[in-house]
Amino acid sequence: MAEELCLWTAVRLREAIARREVSPVELTRAVLDRAARLQPGLNCFITLCADEALRDAKAAEQAVMRGEPLGLLHGIPYACKDLVNTKGVKTTFGSLLFADNVPSEDAAAITRLRQQGAILIGKTTTSEFGAKCLTDAPLFGRTRNAWHPDRTSGGSSGGAAVAVAAGLAPIGVATDGGGSTRIPAACNGVVGLKQSIGVVPHSQAEDVIGNLTYVTPISRTVADTALMLQAMAGEHPCDPWSAGVRAQDHLEAMRAVADLRGKRILFAGMPSGRPIASDVASCFASSLRLLSELGAETTEMKTTSAFDVEPLWRTVNHTVWKARFGRMAEERPEQLTPSFLQQIALAKDYTAVDYQQANFARTRLFRHVQDLLRDNDFIAVPTLSRTAVAIDQDLFGPVEIDGRRFDELRPNWFPWTMPFNLTGHPAITLPCGFGEDGLPIGLQLVGRLRGESDLLAAAAVFEAARNIVSRRPDMEVHA
Repeated sequence: MAEELCLWTAVRLREAIARREVSPVELTRAVLDRAARLQPGLNCFITLCADEALRDAKAAEQAVMRGEPLGLLHGIPYACKDLVNTKGVKTTFGSLLFADNVPSEDAAAITRLRQQGAILIGKTTTSEFGAKCLTDAPLFGRTRNAWHPDRTSGGSSGGAAVAVAAGLAPIGVATDGGGSTRIPAACNGVVGLKQSIGVVPHSQAEDVIGNLTYVTPISRTVADTALMLQAMAGEHPCDPWSAGVRAQDHLEAMRAVADLRGKRILFAGMPSGRPIASDVASCFASSLRLLSELGAETTEMKTTSAFDVEPLWRTVNHTVWKARFGRMAEERPEQLTPSFLQQIALAKDYTAVDYQQANFARTRLFRHVQDLLRDNDFIAVPTLSRTAVAIDQDLFGPVEIDGRRFDELRPNWFPWTMPFNLTGHPAITLPCGFGEDGLPIGLQLVGRLRGESDLLAAAAVFEAARNIVSRRPDMEVHA
C-alpha cells in the first residue's frame, strides 16, 4: 500500500486524507522511504528533510482528526527546487558559494503552500543558479532522467521533474526562466506549467519589473497542476505583476469542459530554420489530429520568423546574469563552473543601448503573440525538437537530431520555450507520446494572458483523450 500511495495523484490524496482513508504520516513516510531508496540512482534531491516533514505530517494528521478546516493540499508532500527559498531548510542555488545557506524566510509561493497544508520533504537539484537546460552542479553531480539513466533530466528544474515522475513526491515546485520547468517536464513525461506573469508572485526576483522568471507547479497530471496553481496564486505586495490576481478554482472550471468544440488552435512545427526529429514531428502531427477530433479548429501559423528570439534572449538574459553574478565571477571564479562563467562572459560586449533595444524587441514580440491569440484560443507547438539528450551533453556543444549535428543546443533543442517567458503568456507542456528511443515527447499549449483556466481545461481534455498518464518509468533501470 505504501508504494502505491506514492503514485496517487494529489487530487486523489487530498480526497482520501479528508475522508481519513489515508494518513498524512503514512503518506509522508512512504514518499520519504521511496526517495531514500531511489535517490542514489536518480540523484534528484540535494537535501531531504525527513524530520521536519514527519513533524509537519503529524500536525496535519492531528488537524484532520480534530475535524479542522483543511487547506487545498493538506497533508500532501511536495518537493521544492533548490532555487526557491525555504525557511530553515538549506537552499544552495546549486552553487558552492551557497552550500551552507539557510534562508530566514520562505518565498511567497512556499508560504502559500504551507498555509494550504502542503508538506516539504526536500530540495531538488538544479543547475548552478538555474542557468542552463541541464541539471548538474559541483555540489551533487548529474541528475538522471527518470526513464533512462544515460539521458539528461533536462533543466534547470531537473530534480523536481525527476522526483515527480519517479513518484518521490506527488507534486513539486520548479522555476522557469526560459523553459526550466517545461524542458525537464517534457524530458521526464510530466506536466509543467509556466503561468502568466504575476499569477504566482515572485518574491525573489531582483528586477521584478523586467522579470521573465517564474515560480511554477510541476506534477504528473493537469488536475494536480491546477490544484497547485490555485494554492500558489494571488496578489502579493512583493510583485506588481500580481496586482488584481485572484486565486481561481481551476479544477471546477476544468470539470465543465468535455471537448474542444469552438476552440481555435494555431500550430507550428519549429521556428523557421530549426530542426525537428522525425519521431517528434510524427507525434506532434498525431496530437494535432487528436485536437481536431476533440472539436478544435486547427490552423497552421503562416510565418514563425518573429519567434527567432535567440539574439534577443542572449541580450536580455546574459546581461541580467552579468549584473547578478559578475562580481562573483571576478572574485571567486574557482567556485563557479566553466559553463556558467562562459555565459556571464557572453554579456561583456552588450551596451545599455543594446539592452534597451532588446526590451523594445520584447515588447514587439508580446504584441505579436497578443495579435495571434486575438483570433485564436491557443497556440500548439512541440515542447522540444527531440527527446532527452545524453546525460553528458555540453551546454555549448553540438546537439544531434536524427543523426545530424547542430552547432548550438539552446536554439535547436527548445526554441519554443523562451518566447513565452519574454511575453508573459501561460504555456503548459504535457506528455503526448514517446519517441523511437522510448522516451517521452511533450506538447506545448500556449494560452491567452491570465487565461490559465481555459488553458488547463484544454490540456486536461487532451490528456484524458491521449490516455498515457498511467505509463510510468521503470525504476529498476536505476537500481
